[in-house]
Amino acid sequence: MTVGEAVRLRILELCKQHCITVNKLANHCGITQSTLNNIVSERNKGTTVSTIKKICDGLDITIEEFFHSDLFRDLEQEIK
Repeated sequence: MTVGEAVRLRILELCKQHCITVNKLANHCGITQSTLNNIVSERNKGTTVSTIKKICDGLDITIEEFFHSDLFRDLEQEIK
């Protein structure tokens, strides 16, 4: 699994845990719905730390909590 795939799945997982849609999360985060939809639909292959921080703020979690998931274990090496 790539980092982008793990981030996408983690966002969807957190939305489910918080019982909110991706669009509602976008509103909470101050991120455009199109940006967040591009991330979760894999049209956006890379997500900045700044965007992840906004997502965390919208969910009222820390960045550490965001990455504290088995999804981020054993990621593929992406050095090219």
